[in-house]
Amino acid sequence: MKFVDEYRSEADVRKVADSIRALVTRPWTLMEICGGQTHTLIKYGLDRMLPDLVTLVHGPGCPVCVTPLELIDRAVAIARRPEVTFASFGDMLRVPGSELDLLSVKARGGDVRMLYSPLDAVRLAQKLPERQVVFFAVGFETTAPAIAGALLEAERLDLPNFSVLVSHVLVPPAMEALLSSPACLVKGFLAAGHVCTVMGTHEYDPIAERYRIPIVVTGFEPLDLMVGIRMTLAALEEGRHGVEIQYSRCVTPGGNLPAQKLLSEVFETCDRPWRGIGVIPKSGYALTPRFLRFDAAKRFDVETVTAEEPAVCIAGSILQGLAKPRDCAAFGRECRPEKPLGAPMVSSEGACAAYYSYGRE
Repeated sequence: MKFVDEYRSEADVRKVADSIRALVTRPWTLMEICGGQTHTLIKYGLDRMLPDLVTLVHGPGCPVCVTPLELIDRAVAIARRPEVTFASFGDMLRVPGSELDLLSVKARGGDVRMLYSPLDAVRLAQKLPERQVVFFAVGFETTAPAIAGALLEAERLDLPNFSVLVSHVLVPPAMEALLSSPACLVKGFLAAGHVCTVMGTHEYDPIAERYRIPIVVTGFEPLDLMVGIRMTLAALEEGRHGVEIQYSRCVTPGGNLPAQKLLSEVFETCDRPWRGIGVIPKSGYALTPRFLRFDAAKRFDVETVTAEEPAVCIAGSILQGLAKPRDCAAFGRECRPEKPLGAPMVSSEGACAAYYSYGRE
């Protein structure tokens, strides 16, 4: 398969691993940003092919994992209303709130649906004019353009019964927040290729310069990741910093300009809470005044709903690269995919789910 099989060649991956072992002379800690990258690293055992001097820690790049508990409680509160048809991507339906998840709301008679596209929710609102259709809009810069497109379509149709509960987050401010922490162990980043496909790489240049750190934009197949790791380690060993692109078959420095135009039309940046991390300045999207009439939080008056995280879950430390899933006392015991305590065990991109699925000790 073009652009898949050649990036899963075991022989080529082993050659890169050999070159990494010949390259590294000192201990280095690298962070992969995206949960999809984490799953590839663990599934194919790539981390075990690296020399002991190299430590990989797992970043906050899973949109389901970083959605605040209070926002899930707000989603549940809206979904329980009898006049509402509530829709979202599949993973979000299983994330536990303080008392219920969205699937439990569905089991108790709520109209909760899994959709693959926010535009499907707009079509649903057209078909069900007597219902209020709400879409739970989560994700990074990768999925936000689709939400923006759906809102523009809802505006064009002048739909009075469509709204979105917005929880979009942005990668660069999160990287800055991690790097500015005194506890940060990260010396180099593997940046998420799909985010940069949309946004380009220019937002990473000032971060690399300010913190004098290498950032390599990397794909998601085993060979992508191993080459990205080698590029990052080579920069560290040579004392270089800056932004490099490994995923050049998809990413350009300027990114997808039409998608960026959509985003600027519908969203503006805002301070946003990240689950387990706290509020990160300018790290989220909020609707611009033109689209506030589609804001579900305002329409259903749930903006004041708050929540507290379970004390036993260490998801916040895992998302900041300060701990690994096996460091959690609840991992595989009280917390399992069928009964998760935290979002990293629920999400298909969560680090805890990766360790559990692939039996990683």
